[in-house]
Amino acid sequence: MSGGPVLAVDQGTSGTKALVVCPERGVIASAEAPVRPRHLPGGLVEVAPGELLASVLDAGRAALARAGEPVVAVGLANQGETVLAWDPASGEPLTEALVWQDRRAEPVCAELAAHAEELRHLTGLPLDPYFAAPKMTWIRRHLTRRGVVTTSDAWLVHRLTGAFVTDAATAGRTQLLDLDAVTWSGRALDLFGLEGEELPRVVDAAGQVGTTRDFGGEVPLTGLLVDQQAALLAQDVTAPGSAKCTYGTGAFLLAQTGGRPRRGDSGLVACVAWRLAGRTSYCLDGQVYTAASAVRWLTDLGVIGGAHDLDRVGSGVPDSGGVTFVPALAGLAAPWWRGDLRGSLTGLGLDTGPGHVVRALCEGIAAQVAELADAAAADLGEPLRALRVDGGLTRSALLMQAQADLLQRPVEVSALPDVTALGVGAVARLGLDPRLGLADVVPAWEPAAVYEPRIGPDEAATRRAAFRAEVTALLARAGERAPST
Repeated sequence: MSGGPVLAVDQGTSGTKALVVCPERGVIASAEAPVRPRHLPGGLVEVAPGELLASVLDAGRAALARAGEPVVAVGLANQGETVLAWDPASGEPLTEALVWQDRRAEPVCAELAAHAEELRHLTGLPLDPYFAAPKMTWIRRHLTRRGVVTTSDAWLVHRLTGAFVTDAATAGRTQLLDLDAVTWSGRALDLFGLEGEELPRVVDAAGQVGTTRDFGGEVPLTGLLVDQQAALLAQDVTAPGSAKCTYGTGAFLLAQTGGRPRRGDSGLVACVAWRLAGRTSYCLDGQVYTAASAVRWLTDLGVIGGAHDLDRVGSGVPDSGGVTFVPALAGLAAPWWRGDLRGSLTGLGLDTGPGHVVRALCEGIAAQVAELADAAAADLGEPLRALRVDGGLTRSALLMQAQADLLQRPVEVSALPDVTALGVGAVARLGLDPRLGLADVVPAWEPAAVYEPRIGPDEAATRRAAFRAEVTALLARAGERAPST
């Protein structure tokens, strides 16, 4: 039975993707279901929990129908920091789900500023409303004291199987997990005012947590992993010093650090990559809040028709024409951690056209990722050898070339679409058959394309200096001293 197909479900911010994956034949069917988070004034982003569950069921069932054969296990990847309150007796949600981008918990973080360094050392995470714990506190203060308050994965798993669990990597995104012990931290719970809360049991990424009848017969759920770590696994970034970046709604760079966490001072997050057979692997994590969402913003303005237009419009001009775009449309994440900042578009003239703006956006995204790569290299004590990339925006040759140019390293584009789902499918197979190892379930890395730098280090440094200068100006306008460049 362990050799049969598995259903791998990636529940994401703007949609859910489901794959039926066979160990011999690869992906034999796939399906998608949309999710429509609501972006409200003041940086609020929320979604109806029922829409998340419906997307999982719709995508999973559609993929199974297309495959035309049963599966032996299910794996579920999740958004990570999206939070809701719900009734553990009935499973009914008690609030909307606050999406990871939501900023309403900023006052909670401001109150805890004096404990920021303590929390960073304890949990690996900087104090920011991006993470789950501030949102959980906000829900308890402003919405309801009833039921439990958890990340979305615990609720989805409960609805599917009745179990009350979360995997170690997702737990590590809450700011409530002791990073070294990989257990819930009483001190962190006290600081956030969440003492006494009933929290899900922390489990390995691979292993049976229950069974579900929502996808046909009784099928075990054997794989759980937060989205970016699932992509890290699927791209075979399992050795220290290697890194990947996923270009989705945001862009997320993760670098493997092995069996111990690296708490550097570069502004990156130290977190759990996964726990398998009781052994924890760690990674460094850096975030760009807006990537595809910035492309959607340009689309909504009518500058382009969609992400497919990036290369066509941007290739109409040789360069950005002196335009610099800091696409901090939902604030700046790592390594600055200034969610209160707004984006900037500077260097405009009467000769500025859509192509210049598109090129500036691509360079702005690439510059932020390059900052994350430099920070990872500083914390690791050695430069990254290359960057493995995946996600919808990797289809843009313009963006990928800009990334290679500004990084001054090769950028290797995944040949495998939907790597997050493939990653959680791999751990689902591990959970079904503990005799297997990572090498048995993770496909060998073969990039579909490799982008080499086309500009020299001096030109790359000039372009990155222009981007940093605009970030410095944003910080100065916000009344804060800018970080050293």
